[in-house]
Amino acid sequence: MAGDLLLVGSIPVETAEQAFRQVGTPLGEWLDYMPDGEVGLRSYWVDGIAYRVYNGHPEIETIKRPAPDENGVEWWKPRGRHDEFAFRVKPGINKVRFGDPGWRLGFTRDAVNSYAIFRYLKKEGAIPEHVRFQVCLPLSFSAVTYFFPEPGDDARVIPGVTEAFRAEVDKMVDLIPPEDLAIQWDLAIEQRLVEVKLAEEGAEAARREAERVMAPLADIPVPSDVALGHHACFGTLSGWPSRQPPTIEGAVLLLNAAVAASGRRVDFLHIPTLGSADDAFFAPLENLKPDGARIYMGAIHHLHGAGGLQAQINTMRKYLHDFGLGAPCGWGRAPERPGRLLSEHDGKIANPVDVIVSDHIAAVELLKDAMS
Repeated sequence: MAGDLLLVGSIPVETAEQAFRQVGTPLGEWLDYMPDGEVGLRSYWVDGIAYRVYNGHPEIETIKRPAPDENGVEWWKPRGRHDEFAFRVKPGINKVRFGDPGWRLGFTRDAVNSYAIFRYLKKEGAIPEHVRFQVCLPLSFSAVTYFFPEPGDDARVIPGVTEAFRAEVDKMVDLIPPEDLAIQWDLAIEQRLVEVKLAEEGAEAARREAERVMAPLADIPVPSDVALGHHACFGTLSGWPSRQPPTIEGAVLLLNAAVAASGRRVDFLHIPTLGSADDAFFAPLENLKPDGARIYMGAIHHLHGAGGLQAQINTMRKYLHDFGLGAPCGWGRAPERPGRLLSEHDGKIANPVDVIVSDHIAAVELLKDAMS
């Protein structure tokens, strides 16, 4: 049934066509939205922005970059947090500006190219007609905060980045039919900032932090005929999960702020899970305010105990009348361990894309059994 599964974003393939055919075709009947796998410079998420936008910008100085490979050849993909790009805003610059509106960040160019393949495969029947093309974008704090360690620099970059994202969204909507488009905001750094506030200062401070980091949404309007979603994330750099919060309270606070700041209907929300099936971990779902959005729980992963995914489904049903499933994040940075929801996959399915497909099919079967 359409809407049972959500693909969060990156897929360990090299081209958009591979993502559409190898994952979109077998899973299409259960999807409402299909991403292009976030291939190429988007495979390492916001590091693609660091490499192709900040690095070499005339108002920004590169102070650190990923180390060369074993042969001394330049390399742009970080091996972990220690190996990231880092930048500083040059003296005298109060606001970093980005030219070539609609194209500068690279997301529109990638989206338009991938959509041409998506549309062709729809006509071919490889992708079901009801499925929308899904574009995954980092919101402003995710796109900036990670890379600018000096105090005050993020405030000099975020306004310009937000304007650049608005121009990219506007251009996408001009070039891709809105009724065939979905935009998902990826909120990994926003999630981290809220989790830190929650741990250090409590729920009220975390709620205010969620409102602060989601404020850029008001400056990037998405037309109502484009599907809109928000993906909370525990992070994948240095291995998923980068963070293991004690509950999903931070994700609930963040997504409540996202819904409030969106200025329109939100079509879907995504919340990652860890290995626990305890009530305490999922109890904050009582406070989620989706306002009609479809909820997807990111529970298709390798952390489950003896009860497997079924145990989490049983617990989540106490708090959610209806929900779909997805992975906790994309798989682009960790193809060697894409899921393994079922233990019998170990050693029998070598291709990580096969594991992704098999795990998602197994998950939707468990979900259907639980809801029947």
